[in-house]
Amino acid sequence: MKLINEFLEYLKVIKHYSEKTIISYEFDICELYNYFKSKKIDIINITRKDTEAYLEFLYNLKIDKNTISRKLSSIRSFYNYLVKEEKVSYNYFNLISNPKHKISLPNYLKDKDLDKMFEVPDLTTPLGQRNRLILELLYATGIRVSELVNIKINEINRYNRTIKVLGKGEKERIVVYGHMCENIMNMYIKDGRCQLLKNKNNDYLLLNKNGNNLSTRMIRNILDDIMIKSGIRKHVHPHMLRHTFATDMLNNGADIISVKELLGHENVNTTSIYTHVTNEQIKKVYESCHPRAKE
Repeated sequence: MKLINEFLEYLKVIKHYSEKTIISYEFDICELYNYFKSKKIDIINITRKDTEAYLEFLYNLKIDKNTISRKLSSIRSFYNYLVKEEKVSYNYFNLISNPKHKISLPNYLKDKDLDKMFEVPDLTTPLGQRNRLILELLYATGIRVSELVNIKINEINRYNRTIKVLGKGEKERIVVYGHMCENIMNMYIKDGRCQLLKNKNNDYLLLNKNGNNLSTRMIRNILDDIMIKSGIRKHVHPHMLRHTFATDMLNNGADIISVKELLGHENVNTTSIYTHVTNEQIKKVYESCHPRAKE
């Protein structure tokens, strides 16, 4: 349908959403379109009763509540776009509440697992230096994979150890990295990257063996390979390093507002999910603070 295609183009060109996100939007909205088509209802002429009927349809699919919330979010965005373009007068999906769901705590890595992963890349090779830098940057800064692959050399301030990244909604922010990451960064830029570049002109930091910039899929494949070689018996996805960054920062005394800014969250409520603490941290706090816990 023309309206759907125009909306997807808007997400790509104006909102700069990733291909994966746009595919998800397309699936959700086409599902909506096919539902109303089967009911002989034009999607630009729906009523509040129609939106309630569609919500009931989603519940009857027996899918989890998080998936329903995601679908509703996609549909709300679509109809907000139609209101903006004056194709419809009102977005009735804004009156539909998301189903309440249990918030699951994010998975994060323990120090021993991080150490195993960091030991895998061979620092005597260009790809090994690059792969180690990928790990260091994801853990040192908490950035998203989509932000990582878009880092350019001129966005790195090696004197201050800061990087300018472009996050969701085209919002820029500054992230900081530490001395361990700095050492690998300097090694890669002076040695490994020069070998991968092969006299090409490429402004991006992370390159493949042909001197081209990496994709998010390549990062995931690299991490999968590192995980297998490290012997860690769990699935480690790139976002888990972001979870680990936030958890370690908060467990070691960082304030939640600073962590929010570093992660690029719009709302502190999003960051608050990381305020869970480990059993070790709970014990540590108890033993240091309770008067009867000390010998």
